[in-house]
Amino acid sequence: MLIRRAQLGALSQRVRALKYRTLSDCRDVSGSPRCLQPVLLLGRGSIAFGEEVELGWPSSKSFHSGYCHLEATTAESRIEIADGVQINNDAFIKSEGPGISIGRGALIGSEVTIYDSDFHDLRPGRRRGGAPRMAAVEIGEDVFIGDRVVVLKGVSIGRHAVIGAGSVVTRSVPEFAIAAGNPARVIRSLAGTGELGEEREALRGLADASLVP
Repeated sequence: MLIRRAQLGALSQRVRALKYRTLSDCRDVSGSPRCLQPVLLLGRGSIAFGEEVELGWPSSKSFHSGYCHLEATTAESRIEIADGVQINNDAFIKSEGPGISIGRGALIGSEVTIYDSDFHDLRPGRRRGGAPRMAAVEIGEDVFIGDRVVVLKGVSIGRHAVIGAGSVVTRSVPEFAIAAGNPARVIRSLAGTGELGEEREALRGLADASLVP
């Protein structure tokens, strides 16, 4: 019975993956990520994957019902995901021009949203047809971003930083920092606290939902 359920689950995912591959229209895609959850790749820009990139995770929420959405909207848009990045289920990453880059070894939680644009002019009367503000997003190597985080335009997150779950990141975060909240603020630093690998494993096990990926 368990084998049949596993086979049914695998078959369902293959059918769903085919559906989203068929719906994808981005022609400038490089690299071959391991897509455990279906992935939709859209836009006239470019999407580049490094080696050993993973998208989706079987034991996380919405694995069988959701999908990862990556969109490089305009011809100038670019999304770059470096080697060894792991992205959990239902990520939404959209570039309208300046670009989004995710550094080597980063961990991205489920339902994370990353934008490099406001997409609409903020001024009343110009929100349709106006000029939105845009700025590149840079996420450094080994950054750890928790579930349901929103990263907005112009943000730079330094290497080894941690962003607590549910945070809205509106300003840049320095390397080795732990930031959380809406808007996200630095709450402490990992610098000088011991081996970074040990810190990461400790953070993974915390019961505090604000830090669980």
